[in-house]
Amino acid sequence: MFIPKIGKLTCLCLSLLILLTACNLPGEQSSKTVTLMGTLTGKGIQEVQQVVAPFTEATGIKVKYEGTDAFTTVLPVRVDAGNPPDLALFPQLGLMADFARDGKLIPIEQILSPAQLSEAFSQNWLNLARVDDTLYGIWYRIYLKSLVWYSPAAFAEKGYQIPTTWDEMMALSDQIVADGGVPWCIGFGSGEATGWAGTDWIEDIMLRTVEPQVYDQWVNHEIPFTHPAVKNAFEKFGTIALNPDYVVGGKTGIQSIFFGDSPKPLFEQPPGCYMHHQATFISSFFPDDVMLGEDVDIFILPSIDPDLGVPLLVGGQIIGMFNDTPEARQLMEYLISVEPHEILAGIKGSISPHKQVSLEIYPDVVTKRQAKLLLSDDELIRYDASDLLPGAVGTGTFWTGIIDYVSGQDLDRILQTIEASLSDSKVGK
Repeated sequence: MFIPKIGKLTCLCLSLLILLTACNLPGEQSSKTVTLMGTLTGKGIQEVQQVVAPFTEATGIKVKYEGTDAFTTVLPVRVDAGNPPDLALFPQLGLMADFARDGKLIPIEQILSPAQLSEAFSQNWLNLARVDDTLYGIWYRIYLKSLVWYSPAAFAEKGYQIPTTWDEMMALSDQIVADGGVPWCIGFGSGEATGWAGTDWIEDIMLRTVEPQVYDQWVNHEIPFTHPAVKNAFEKFGTIALNPDYVVGGKTGIQSIFFGDSPKPLFEQPPGCYMHHQATFISSFFPDDVMLGEDVDIFILPSIDPDLGVPLLVGGQIIGMFNDTPEARQLMEYLISVEPHEILAGIKGSISPHKQVSLEIYPDVVTKRQAKLLLSDDELIRYDASDLLPGAVGTGTFWTGIIDYVSGQDLDRILQTIEASLSDSKVGK
């Protein structure tokens, strides 16, 4: 068993001695490997390597990470071919649930004890990782999505105030246009996952225009995608996305600009845009010299209906197990310990739901504020709908539907197509 959070050199040395004696002949190196697949690419690969480095150092077990932006396509093919990775880093709970219901995933409670689980995560986060009352994943990290990023210096120079309501935000957008600027940076580009950034807008607007139970009914398919509340959310987003004066590059820019590049005009002189709606992790795509809390800051996407307050939309990454091997079990035991979560908390754009991670570990005041919000019981929090929906919809027709909407296609037909795919996926359950 891996010993989490090794603090004593003697303990580490003893563990390594035992492992080397038991597993290797003299002069041999361990060839034991755990394969892990996820969506993190670029800098994300380095982050994964940073997180698992202490595990490999202590156990000699290598972690082979495969990052791909075609995750939702490649992973099912690998699984169907009988060649799944040992572990997968799921960005969508709905896709994980599809594999769980097909009997492809190992229940986590066969791997980790109730004490390990309860010491790491609150009951709410554990419940989110359950599929039909069985736990199938452990949390890697979480994101706060209801954020609008802006430059305090750019706002101050123009005398702009942070909006506290949707109407104020739209009035600010009009003022920016009148002053010769562009209010918004929006980019949906993400390879085969293009479109997910647009679904975040729809979900945030839904939470601000309907009661929480209606949002839950939508996620659970108790109301259809053709429901007036869903159509209203698309149209509300359209007042920004379909206005050519509001967005850098207009509709074409929204569809083609890589999501990680889309906020960069915030940092131009003069600013190429003044606001950007995106989750916690977008800060990892900012230029290296950008200081959070100084060069860029956040406000929560404002309320639309004052009676509904300012809910928080969240998402995350969760680890599921396809192959129950001794090495994979050891890695899971490490990943539920506090050490990898403390490493993640020190990386720009990462927030951990692990109960033992101190707020003081986060590297800047902006991320500390986000972490505090996410761990508070005072706020209304809901999980990303597209990540909860069946994979054919949440990583399929919902993504393509928002692209079709921005391109100018008929909204009623788009919603009917999404609804039909959702109904088909339910029939297959």
